[in-house]
Amino acid sequence: MKRRNFLIFGSIVGLSPYIKAKEVGTFQKDFQKVEPLIKAVQEHMFPHQSKIPSANATKAITFVSQTIVHKSYDKDIRMFVLEGAQELNKREQGTFISMSKIQKEKALRAYEETNYGSAWLSRIMTLTMEAMFSDPIYGANIHELGWKALNAFGGQPRPQTRYLKNV
Repeated sequence: MKRRNFLIFGSIVGLSPYIKAKEVGTFQKDFQKVEPLIKAVQEHMFPHQSKIPSANATKAITFVSQTIVHKSYDKDIRMFVLEGAQELNKREQGTFISMSKIQKEKALRAYEETNYGSAWLSRIMTLTMEAMFSDPIYGANIHELGWKALNAFGGQPRPQTRYLKNV
């Protein structure tokens, strides 16, 4: 391979993640398709009647959907969240949401056995916990349920706006 072709090829390969990372508008449409699945995963990980508030009670999916579509959010992580949900949906042939609790557990444990699935579930857990313990201004941790469960409070000073305007 000639040096010039090698450099061109290397540049294309190096930029491919950025080319693939979709713009926010396109991403929102794709995310809306998998949002119910992500919500079901969150609710399975953080169910009702546990020691901490459920993902549903704290409106964790609202936080996740609004946070990852923000223009300042990392495009690669945004795509990872989307593609991981699509992969889980494909693996379970579109039935995950309607599965029983035991079936969901088996499906998630099987997905966790893959490197990709393990990383994706870890990311969903992290995003959900961020939602559950973030300042309520960001659309989750409704009535400060997460803070109250830990007998804690948010950082001071509290944010006055959701995100920086110049980001």
